[in-house]
Amino acid sequence: MRNNAAKQIRGYVTVEITMEEPTRLLNACLRRKIEIWNVRYKKGDTLQFDMFLDHVHDLRMLLRAFKCKTTFKRRSGFPFFLKQMRVRIGLSLGVVLFATMMMLAANMVWDIEIKGASPKVAQELREVVDALGIKRGKFQFLLPPPDEIQLLVTEEVDEATWIGVRKKGTTFEFEVVEQVRQAPAERLSPRHLVASKRAVIHKIFVENGKALKHTNDYVEKGDVIVSGVIGVEGKEKIVAAKATVIGEIWYTSNVTIPLKNTFTTLTGTQKNRRSLMLGGFEVPVWAFTKPAYEQYETFERETDWSLFGYRLPVQFKTTEQRETFSFERTYTEEEAKKVAMAGARTELRERLPEDAVIKSENILQQRVEDGTVSLTIHYQVLEEITQEKPIIQGD
Repeated sequence: MRNNAAKQIRGYVTVEITMEEPTRLLNACLRRKIEIWNVRYKKGDTLQFDMFLDHVHDLRMLLRAFKCKTTFKRRSGFPFFLKQMRVRIGLSLGVVLFATMMMLAANMVWDIEIKGASPKVAQELREVVDALGIKRGKFQFLLPPPDEIQLLVTEEVDEATWIGVRKKGTTFEFEVVEQVRQAPAERLSPRHLVASKRAVIHKIFVENGKALKHTNDYVEKGDVIVSGVIGVEGKEKIVAAKATVIGEIWYTSNVTIPLKNTFTTLTGTQKNRRSLMLGGFEVPVWAFTKPAYEQYETFERETDWSLFGYRLPVQFKTTEQRETFSFERTYTEEEAKKVAMAGARTELRERLPEDAVIKSENILQQRVEDGTVSLTIHYQVLEEITQEKPIIQGD
């Protein structure tokens, strides 16, 4: 059995010969040491066999002594491949250049990700990484191995206990574990705690200072709730008052909502326009006409192509023209009331501290006039009501 690798390297052809007594040709090939294989007879006196390309010249010299018809049916192997490549030199160079560029691009750094770090530590780490030469567009084979990078950046960034480095394709990932520093004890200046607004004290818990008001007491804005002066008369001591005081506060909201409302929604139909952005100019390349529908909203998206960290002047822009549909809805009086109360509650919640609790809400007044529902709503809210008032020596 012939070696397939040798046949591919040397190249071989399939020859078809028609002559009387073709065995005479086979014997002559053996005497000339012309290697042939896969000998097979076709119809009549037609003989077909395979032979090496470098023996074709010897076969041609031999065939001069015979009266026959010769046809080369098939050509295979590396020499024929090279010949085709020479004919298609442009395509060949393009394939080689593309493969080279892809290989180089696959061995470049295209992104750097930092996880688990605060903005300050992340900025410090980026400066260290940049000093090591790890930046976009840098060839990876010119950089130190990840374990060496890990050792270097961990030593340079003081705020990090440990920095893990991993190379994931064309991305370097840095995972940071920051040092946990104990927060310094809060130092407070001598002060009173006073009411920030009118309220009824719902709950009070004093950590430091002297309580001048108690649960269910009514306070005006500016009233001292917890004094920073403690001790008996003649032996007073000034401290920083500290306490949690939850007060019950009343809010009133006036809201109006029409019974008939117009809403706009997207239908799901859209037309996309595409264009090239050349510097500050827009060149349309697809969908030049306006959409068939009259009402639509426009949404724009633009690529952010960059090379080696620099934004390219050529970008691709997509403009989505989404069809909208407007419809009118008529509320019943009860439905309008629910919508108005929900809107008023949301508006109030935006004005309150995050830890505030709306205890109750009640409608004080409700009226329907000229196609609108008007409500006056009373809220009872529990929230922190203290603010600082510094104690000035000599007061």
